[in-house]
Amino acid sequence: MTNPLDYTGKVALVTGASSGMGLATAQAFAVAGAAVVLADIREDAVVAAARELVGRGHNALAIRCDVSDDADVAALVDRTVATFGRLDAAFNNAGVMARIAPITDSPREDWDRVIGINLRGVWSCMAYELRQMQKQGSGAIVNNASVGALTGNPGIASYIASKHGVVGLTRTAALEVVRHGIRVNAVNPGLIDTQIARDVVAGDETAYDGIANTVPIGRAGRPEEIASAVLWLCSPGASYVIGHALTVDGGMTVA
Repeated sequence: MTNPLDYTGKVALVTGASSGMGLATAQAFAVAGAAVVLADIREDAVVAAARELVGRGHNALAIRCDVSDDADVAALVDRTVATFGRLDAAFNNAGVMARIAPITDSPREDWDRVIGINLRGVWSCMAYELRQMQKQGSGAIVNNASVGALTGNPGIASYIASKHGVVGLTRTAALEVVRHGIRVNAVNPGLIDTQIARDVVAGDETAYDGIANTVPIGRAGRPEEIASAVLWLCSPGASYVIGHALTVDGGMTVA
């Protein structure tokens, strides 16, 4: 039986790939045999991440990209295809957290920053990725949403709105391209042990541990656990999964 998680000969693209869930997913794609493009606005960090993968014998390329800039995104996909010839899987993961403030006190520039990266950035990435995948007649995309797409959360309205938008965008794109041999899905991570999660509590480890202890499984998730979900969603093993937002949250939203 063929291993559905064997990505030998495939090309994967991951945004926000210098750390956290993006880095873990890029590493997982590489270990599974894919050539991997790691994209991030933090050029030094993403170059170091790609260099480490190459040093371990994997095929990896780092590209600086600001996903809120359409020209950057177009260049990212163009260079991916120019280098590796195709694009089989993409994890649109780049995102930022809102500055905590009630709606009445939240500045317009924060709204524009969060929506520009978390939602418009996903839209831009998909637009260019899907054009290439439609030429091929194949491909799979996973967008990173959040359990915040399933509920409200006082103080981070722009973040919550952006993640609700990602799920709606995912479902719509999935219906537009499914007949082209392309699948689009999303993941809704819960509390995952990343810098963004710690930034929410301003680095207060006691507060962070308190939140982690409220998760039914008793801990924060690991970035590698999101990577596993992404690789499955991009694989033939998920061939009948279309427009789904897979919640990976240790039981947070069912408690």
